[in-house]
Amino acid sequence: MWTILTRFILRNRLANLIVILVVTLLMAGLGSKVKMSYEMARMLPESDSTYIAYERFKNQFGEDGSVMFVGMQDDKLFELEHFQAWYTLTNRVREIEGVEEAISLARIFQLKRNDSLKKFDFAPVLARMPETQAELDSIKEIIYSLPFYDGRVFNSKTDVSMMMITLDKEVLNTKNRVALIHEIEDELNIFSEQYNIKLYYSGLPYIRTITSEIIQKELVLFTFLSLLIAAILLYAFFRSFRAVVFIIFIVLITVAIMFGTLALFNFKITILTGILPPLLIVIGVENSIFLLNKYYNEFLNHGNKIKALSRVIRRIGAANLLTNATTAAGFAAFTITGNSLLVEFGIIASINILIAFLVSLFLIPIIFSYLPNPKPQHLKHFEKGNVNKLLSKIVWVVLNRRNVVYAITITAVVAGVFGVTKLKTTGNMVDDISTKSKLYKDLMFFEEHFKGIMPFEIMIDTRKQKGILRASTMQKVDELQDTLAQYPQLSMPVSMVEVAKFSKQAFFRGNPDYYSLPNNQERNFILSYLPKLDGTGQKSVLSSFVDSSLQITRVSVQMANIGTTEIDSLQQSLAPKIDQIFPPEDYDVTVTGSSVVFLKGTNYLVSNLISSLLLALVVITILMALIFSSFKMVVISLIPNLIPQLLTAAMMGYAGIPIKPSTILIFSIALGISVDNTIHFLSRYRLQLIMNNWKIKESVLAALLETGFSMIYSAVVLFFGFAIFILSSFGGTEALGYLVSFTLLTAMLSNLFVLPSLLLTLDKRITTKALKEPMLEMLEVEDDDIELDYLEIESEKKN
Repeated sequence: MWTILTRFILRNRLANLIVILVVTLLMAGLGSKVKMSYEMARMLPESDSTYIAYERFKNQFGEDGSVMFVGMQDDKLFELEHFQAWYTLTNRVREIEGVEEAISLARIFQLKRNDSLKKFDFAPVLARMPETQAELDSIKEIIYSLPFYDGRVFNSKTDVSMMMITLDKEVLNTKNRVALIHEIEDELNIFSEQYNIKLYYSGLPYIRTITSEIIQKELVLFTFLSLLIAAILLYAFFRSFRAVVFIIFIVLITVAIMFGTLALFNFKITILTGILPPLLIVIGVENSIFLLNKYYNEFLNHGNKIKALSRVIRRIGAANLLTNATTAAGFAAFTITGNSLLVEFGIIASINILIAFLVSLFLIPIIFSYLPNPKPQHLKHFEKGNVNKLLSKIVWVVLNRRNVVYAITITAVVAGVFGVTKLKTTGNMVDDISTKSKLYKDLMFFEEHFKGIMPFEIMIDTRKQKGILRASTMQKVDELQDTLAQYPQLSMPVSMVEVAKFSKQAFFRGNPDYYSLPNNQERNFILSYLPKLDGTGQKSVLSSFVDSSLQITRVSVQMANIGTTEIDSLQQSLAPKIDQIFPPEDYDVTVTGSSVVFLKGTNYLVSNLISSLLLALVVITILMALIFSSFKMVVISLIPNLIPQLLTAAMMGYAGIPIKPSTILIFSIALGISVDNTIHFLSRYRLQLIMNNWKIKESVLAALLETGFSMIYSAVVLFFGFAIFILSSFGGTEALGYLVSFTLLTAMLSNLFVLPSLLLTLDKRITTKALKEPMLEMLEVEDDDIELDYLEIESEKKN
């Protein structure tokens, strides 16, 4: 097979090159149309009860995460100039296309008793902008006499107020949201700069928009940095500008094809697919290093360029195929998670890793067949240099200090097991936002003054039409609100009960002393003043809190950005109290909202990611078994790759880094990549066994010296390639940077020290007939090189 492929690649160089370039241009054209994703990822399957309940809630009351919050702390707000500016600003924001409503102290509403019509008029507190300080003082008195807004729109104790901007849901899921958010910000910033007042921005629409913009910027930044690091390291390794230029050219082709693949699948750029360009660059460079090192090594042995290139394909191609297959398997495992973000990431990553393998396998031999023969400076690192000295020391340790290697390994494993016991599982809705960012600090501002902005909803079904109007139901809702007030992580609730209290205050001419739930005698005639409260489904002041049949109502609170563990504890604590207030035999009560869906989704995702990791391990084990049809060899091949996984988990435990979706996915990625060195080493080891008449010691040392250069070079590239993600503004991407880098570094050490040591210690016990006759032949040992003398190589003609 590999002989046929070698002939096809080298005998059709120009045709292959043209086809690859044409495909690249077509895919790049498609990729230019790929869009950013602004939707919230679906974390639960459509059949999940929590997801169904949330969808039911949204169908009844609308999206719970469409409000942008703008906060400020201004002790001069009720001075005429400041208030007039705030009034003007509120109205200017309302006029922006895509804004449905803007509520602030300059635009709040009150109920006014209209005795002639026997109803409440729902009217703004300010009919027009105040023109005198005395007029504003009167308005301030009215505002502060409305308890409904204290703790919801303003905090009377800290001089903090906010503007709540409801955005058009149709705009939120399109790229137009970016322009909308910036247009709102531009208006607000004028006010901020003019009066030197710091404004704080938050809310799920705002957070998602800003994070999408950061993803775009980081995609460009990390792609550039990965190319720069790859170029520097490649030149340091090979001392050849040509090698650097053409390898960078090759990995850029894989990036262009990746964007085209996104377009073909109709996927958008997300926080995960946004890291694929630098990831593919790093993996593509790793492929190229193994191929190029083999080419230079072969050329050093016999000086025949075409012979060297043909052996690169035949002797490294199969190993590279398997290494890329295992890497792809690590990513493909994400497709079983059920999370749209991870499924798309797994599909695109796994496909393009295999494409990167094919591109490098074709283009490295084709391009270097046209280039002049390698010069002595390109080959000297095989004979002398720091890496050569390092490999010599590693060989000495493996030969003479295996007990030290085992002692260090066992100590590390014991410490690792202890560290794993310290692992915890948690996550926050805005977990990936850096605690140092303005986005996070602004979020903390709202938590400090309003206890949070994360939606938390309780939906109550009375099972009877107009059941919510019953006095007992209202009293139960009020009791529930008193219960919610006991939790410091929850804000003041908003519900039909609060509207009823507001109505009673209005009925008694706005006297704040009457802001309380109407008693049985008051209830009927006070609520009769509310317009269209007749179950006809027409809009009224209560329409945001009840359904058209007056059977279902909601209690809305905002929650602090607490972790999934705290959310779960909160739910566990609330559940029996809710059942006590609303007996399950009479009421259907559902706790829902974005926060609850996130909790269930996170737990579901962590569970599935663990399953995907196990699946990746099984697939990789099967692939290893195809090469080494020996159970002992498969176990030995996995040991140096599972140890780094254990140590990474231990490091997370010691450092207090929790298990969450953004960190657990790291293990599948790292496992798929780290096993590459094992495959290359063991495939060369088996070749050396054959060439050395099954002398294990000589074969281990020869394989280590031959593959050691590529193992070290690729590990360095991977380490620094992933390390760039540490610069990310997102916690998950940052964790990907330092955790994967650490895993790959320990995997390199494990493959260089532990794996050869095990092979030498176990000696003939692992050299079985199954090892000699694998199910999948990786190498063609015969030196029947392909006749390619007819190839016109310019450099050879000159020689």
